[in-house]
Amino acid sequence: MALKQSQQILEAFRRSTRPLICVPSGGGADAYATAIGLAKVLKKLEKDATIVAADGAVPSNLQFLPGHDLVHTKLDNLRQFVIELDATKTKVDSLTYELKQDKLFVYLSPKKGFWDQKDVRTSSSGYRFDLIICIGSPDYESCAHLYSENPDFFFRTPVINIDHAPENEHYGQINAVDLTASACGEVCHDLIEAIEPGLIDEEVATAFLTGMIAKTKSFKTKNVTPKTLQTASKLMAKGARREDIVQRLYRTRSVQTLRLWGRALARLKADEEAKIVWTLLSHQDFIHAGAQEEDLPDVIDELIASSPQARVVVLLYENAERNVCVIVRGERPIDVIELCKGFNASGTREEVRLCIIKKNIVQVEQELIPAIAEQLKKK
Repeated sequence: MALKQSQQILEAFRRSTRPLICVPSGGGADAYATAIGLAKVLKKLEKDATIVAADGAVPSNLQFLPGHDLVHTKLDNLRQFVIELDATKTKVDSLTYELKQDKLFVYLSPKKGFWDQKDVRTSSSGYRFDLIICIGSPDYESCAHLYSENPDFFFRTPVINIDHAPENEHYGQINAVDLTASACGEVCHDLIEAIEPGLIDEEVATAFLTGMIAKTKSFKTKNVTPKTLQTASKLMAKGARREDIVQRLYRTRSVQTLRLWGRALARLKADEEAKIVWTLLSHQDFIHAGAQEEDLPDVIDELIASSPQARVVVLLYENAERNVCVIVRGERPIDVIELCKGFNASGTREEVRLCIIKKNIVQVEQELIPAIAEQLKKK
């Protein structure tokens, strides 16, 4: 008899020794917060989970969650190169090494005798992680450089795919895709409650509820259902700090963020027919505001709040390397991945990011905005 999905996931957790939790590009606060909560659940199961995020470190408005500083941005040292030496007849006395012109030389000194080439073998170790848990990623490509730099790792390692979006491609060996849920935090709550309700403590409940509140704009989006509100109630009963979450997500804006927001609003443009708004931020804007790229999600949220009639919001900015990067966010049923087709964007149907080199911000604006607006008018 086939195991229930929750039992399959529990069995995968139990068999894993080093699980990896992936936060995709454009996953937003829901994916970050849910990943942090799930890592704490795995810790209770005595599993040392690692979180890696395609979009970088946890945004500042989520840094009240314990464990936010443990999120990595790259998949380093996935495998090791192994040099095997047969020392049954000739023992090792010492080992030294040096780098010469990008070449590594390893020197082994025997206690007596010598070794031949037949005594040495080389190989590659297995991957550091034996389970991948993707949070809010509709496909592998949404994991951006995490996937593009390590495709073999994703194909050779079991994947648990956790999402709530209808565009999800069900690419995992286990696909926990709940279309009735409003957020990944809600999906994870239901899964863990089915496995063992006692695994959800105050910190886990706060993380999952943070994801739900962020994704639903404090339960104001159209996909909020009675089940969503019931789940939120259950999480609050387990100690989730709702007031703290709302305070951090919506009522706390740093002076730097407010300055950056002011500069963004000053350049706000709109195409009323296509229902698109956009703005530009230069590298100097970040310097004068004293802000960082981590403040941009707050700016996007404020732009959306200021433009209730817009279906798509676009933020163009110069990063620290003076390349032009873009964040595009849209509301369903619009697919922003399709809107940005041809610009090498990565993310989800609701939010994508892209970077363009060797062009200035005005050139990118003149190419990207008309292309998006034209498609929106057709739709």
